[in-house]
Amino acid sequence: MLAQLAEIEKTAISFSGKMKRYWKFIELPLSQRKFCQRCQQLLLPDDWEKHCDHQVLCDISIAQLKRPSQLLYPLENKKTNAQYLFTDRSCQFLLDLISTLGFRKVLCVGTPRLHELIRLKASGDKESDIKSLLLDIDFRYSQFYTEETFCHYNMFNHHFFDGKAALEICRKFLQEDKGVGLILVTDPPFGGLVESLAVTFRKLMDMWREEQSPDNNSKELPLFWIFPYFFESRILQFFPSFSMLDYQVDYDNHALYKHGKTGRKQSPVRIFTNIPPNKIILPAEEGYRFCAMCQRYVSLENQHCDICNSCTSKDGRRWKHCLLCKKCVKPSWIHCSICNYCALPNHSCADVKDGCFKCGEADHKRTTCPNFSTSKRANKAVRKQKQKKSNKMKMETTKGQSMNHATATRKKKKKRRGHQYPYS
Repeated sequence: MLAQLAEIEKTAISFSGKMKRYWKFIELPLSQRKFCQRCQQLLLPDDWEKHCDHQVLCDISIAQLKRPSQLLYPLENKKTNAQYLFTDRSCQFLLDLISTLGFRKVLCVGTPRLHELIRLKASGDKESDIKSLLLDIDFRYSQFYTEETFCHYNMFNHHFFDGKAALEICRKFLQEDKGVGLILVTDPPFGGLVESLAVTFRKLMDMWREEQSPDNNSKELPLFWIFPYFFESRILQFFPSFSMLDYQVDYDNHALYKHGKTGRKQSPVRIFTNIPPNKIILPAEEGYRFCAMCQRYVSLENQHCDICNSCTSKDGRRWKHCLLCKKCVKPSWIHCSICNYCALPNHSCADVKDGCFKCGEADHKRTTCPNFSTSKRANKAVRKQKQKKSNKMKMETTKGQSMNHATATRKKKKKRRGHQYPYS
């Protein structure tokens, strides 16, 4: 898939006027509008011969062009560019919530389907004035959107592939009308490093804050970060003002994170936000209720614990309080007197604990442990770099020795031939 994507990118880079091609494509009769599934490219009549052996979709309608995420194959690299696309239910909920909260501009970082829906509403509803800018690593979207509505972007290092021009488009979008009525919505790959993402979102927040008045410098750019609930402690480490909503986000093309027979009953994906939870209404028809004590909406099974003074469930099930652990735990766990913590009944006390090797918690791994300091990660990275450099030097030395040996051998052979044939 990566090799095919590289081939597609080379082809895509050779096009200079992508939007000119797009408008030419729209002007074609329906019977001549074709899309190459292999090259992931809109085809003009001059391109047909080159793609005659490829699988091609015909009769591409205007409605399909407005939903490019349904034409393009989702990328599947879980760590760098995994594309799990929102279901219509989750996407519509997000848009309704954004509109209810009074936002009129949305910076969509890695949320192409939400960007699509916003543009669809804007084109079909005269009263809808919500604007959207999509920042995404998938360059294929540049076939369908102008530079003012799409930037080829890597959220892990805050890199704009089209340079300063794209950066200025983003800056202008963030600072227009002094940044009033704007929210950032992001749905990063779940395998991504939280620390890198947090640094990027801070940079976007700082860019937004440049146009704020001195009195508003302490304000944060409103943000919806969509991520699994077991990263809660890690996200709160970088954004203490954030809270996790109970709303479960579903995906169309994920084997587990969706409703139905093939998915889980409870999706682990949540919304982390710096907007006060009491301002966010979750739909009662989807199984959410308002907790008067917590002053926020929670799932029906998330019952309030009088001891913890909170609705403690994270995964949507009803949790129980353990007096020995002094906290609520999952309903399937029991307290182990040997391990002195709650765990599954069939766990083995002698084995290494599941979860984090550093602190023993079961809801995260050592690589995402908040107790595993940044300096240790940096030192580990430096050690790896030194090891690579050392290995490279060894290889170069060995290669040089081999070449010297080969040269010396050739000289010896030549000298012997000279002794045997002195007059040759």
